Amino acid sequence: MRLFAATQKSRGFVPVCHDLSIAGTLVGLHDSGAMWLPDEHTLVVADLHLEKASSFARRGVMLPPYDTGATLEKLAEAIDAFEPRRVIALGDSFHDRNGSDRLPAAYRAMLTTLQLGREWIWVTGNHDPIAPVGLCGETVEEVSFAGLAFRHEPRALAEGFAEVAGHLHPAGKVRRYGRSVRRPCFATNGERLVLPAFGVLTGGLNVLDPAWESVFPARRFSAFLLGEGRLYPFTASKLVSD
Repeated sequence: MRLFAATQKSRGFVPVCHDLSIAGTLVGLHDSGAMWLPDEHTLVVADLHLEKASSFARRGVMLPPYDTGATLEKLAEAIDAFEPRRVIALGDSFHDRNGSDRLPAAYRAMLTTLQLGREWIWVTGNHDPIAPVGLCGETVEEVSFAGLAFRHEPRALAEGFAEVAGHLHPAGKVRRYGRSVRRPCFATNGERLVLPAFGVLTGGLNVLDPAWESVFPARRFSAFLLGEGRLYPFTASKLVSD
C-alpha cells in the first residue's frame, strides 16, 4: 500500500512520493529531489549550493544571478507541501564558506521565514565546512534519526550502511528508441541512499562513473530519475554511461 499518495490539505495537495525502505526505515522520495521521513516529520535536501553564481562572479565567471532565489522558491514549495517539523540540509548548502555572508537581504529574509517554527539542521559539507553566518539552525557534521545516519559524503561501503548522503550529485542516463535522457536521480541499494543535488545551478555525476564504485560496487543499486510529478525507477543494468 502506498503511504504517500496525494491527500487533500487546507492549502492544496501533498505531492506523491515513491515510498521506499532504507535499512528498514520507511522514506518517501519526492520528484523535487527531496526526501521525506514521515515518522520524524522531517524533510531532507542535499547540495543547495546557494550563492553559486555570486561565487563564480568573484572569479570573473558571470552566470545568471538568480540561482539562490530559484532554489529557495523550490525549497519553499516542498516545505509548504509537507509542513515538516524538521529540515535537514545535507551539506554544500552554500557554494563556498562565505556564501551565507553574501546572501542578499531579501533571500536571507526568505530563508529565515522558511525556518520559522521548525528545527533546522545544517550538515557541513566540503564547500561549506563552517556554520552559516547570521542564520538560525544547528550546525553538525552528521546526525542520526530513525536508525539512519545523515551526512554529506557517503562513507566507504564497510562503514556506510544505513546512511543518507549527498555530495556526489547523482544523475542517471537511459537510452530508448534512439534517444537518450539524462536526469538527476536518487541512488540506493536499500541500505544507503544518495540524494540528488537540490540546487537549480548544479550539475550531476553519472552513477555509472568510476567514482561511484566505492559507494555501490558491482553496480548493485537502483536509480530513481526525477520527472515531472513522478520518478522513473531503473536498475543499474538499464542505465548507460555518458
